[in-house]
Amino acid sequence: MRTLARRLALPAAALTAALALSACQSGTSDAAAPPTAPSSAPTPSRASGTPATPATPATTPPTATPPRPTRSVTPTKAGTPGGKQSGGSTPDGPVRTCTAANTRVVASRVSRPVNHLVLTVTNVGGRPCNALNAPFVGFDGSQAPIRILEDSKPQAVVTLAPGESGYASLILTGEPGPDTHGRTVRKISVYLTSDSGKTVTAPSGTFADDGAAVSYWQRTLEDALVY
Repeated sequence: MRTLARRLALPAAALTAALALSACQSGTSDAAAPPTAPSSAPTPSRASGTPATPATPATTPPTATPPRPTRSVTPTKAGTPGGKQSGGSTPDGPVRTCTAANTRVVASRVSRPVNHLVLTVTNVGGRPCNALNAPFVGFDGSQAPIRILEDSKPQAVVTLAPGESGYASLILTGEPGPDTHGRTVRKISVYLTSDSGKTVTAPSGTFADDGAAVSYWQRTLEDALVY
């Protein structure tokens, strides 16, 4: 009986020891296992102070072609190069002669000098015109014009821009004499050229005689009334 019990006790003790050894080996293996390392290093943030490397573009964009410059042309005035005006020209073209078609003429009375009227010619056209020489003046359809005061000739031609006026002095009477004839004038014919004129109304009470005369066209009224 003792021998049988001893035999049964040995296998049981061996089984217990085997189980204990197995448990120890399992615990030691688990404790010694090192932690698993991360698959990749963390990407550094922009706060760390290291600038990020810019990505290289896959392709280079085409270079834009600059636009071709446009030539600018500066207009110059008519006449000689550089905008200077040649003689007898203005920015509007060649100067025309003042005629009945592009002017208005009025006869007016003045207080000084006595026995004078003033003829005013005004450019009513759209371009400058020249009031040439002296007007040819006649009274009430007379056949011959009155005389011209040659000493009143100005140093330069009177050019009138649109809206400007020129003046001529009309002397109604001359030195009286036994053969001097006078009459009351109602109409005055004024020719700016030999073939271009108009008839204007004389101021009421205008009296003229054989000594009547007219001056050249003047730039100002003061210059015309000198004669």
